[in-house]
Amino acid sequence: MTVPGGPVNTLKDALDRWFKPYAALWITLVLGGFVVVLLTVGGAEVYESVVEADGLAALDEPVLETAITLRSPGLDSAVTAFTNVGGTIGMPILALLLTAWLTFLSRSWRPLLLMVASAAVSLAATTAGKILIGRARPDTADAVPPYETSPSFPSGHTLNATVLIGVLVYLICLQFHTRWIRITAITAGAAFIVGMGISRVFLGHHWLTDVVAAWLLGLAWVVVVIVAHRAFHMFRRRERSGPTPSFDRPIMRDRPASGE
Repeated sequence: MTVPGGPVNTLKDALDRWFKPYAALWITLVLGGFVVVLLTVGGAEVYESVVEADGLAALDEPVLETAITLRSPGLDSAVTAFTNVGGTIGMPILALLLTAWLTFLSRSWRPLLLMVASAAVSLAATTAGKILIGRARPDTADAVPPYETSPSFPSGHTLNATVLIGVLVYLICLQFHTRWIRITAITAGAAFIVGMGISRVFLGHHWLTDVVAAWLLGLAWVVVVIVAHRAFHMFRRRERSGPTPSFDRPIMRDRPASGE
């Protein structure tokens, strides 16, 4: 027997289940992602003005020249191995493994959702910046192989590392309340992000300004993701009982409220 309005009710139930409870999260992520991509576009215009005026870009060549003097076969190999971790293969694998671990611990899909949204906007910002600027990388004579041919601005390795590692550190801090775990995660994450940017300049794969822009854009998006996550939990706390997960109330220690 077909119930009148059945499909409509089914659609309404689906929206009530998947959109309404997560409305604050979805809206903040979408709007925030749009703003970050706009910042990339605006940053492209500002960047061109800076380059033409020899502002911060005047540091690019001196910094690269200094990096060249510090190179050695052993150090070059070590830095290349490290920078490969932040590449198109290494970074997704690292992020996927850590996200799967956090998803398992929290018994929630939210870590996966945040990481997918974070990665999508990071990729969009990187692509938009490279297309709009089209800046050439340092000359191959000044770079350590293997050489890269895509546009230089912004540094994709640095931007993606900043976003994915930044969000992962945030999720780890929510998951665990032990101080030494949080301090270790924050220290290791910051060292990884800074080291990834420096490695790109050291190897001659990017200019300093490419890396600085990637750090700033990445941090801006991490802040948006964190705000979205907090907004989501504020909304959920009004809808149901139970404390909002925070650094003092880790997710894994929340009471299993209603089958979540």
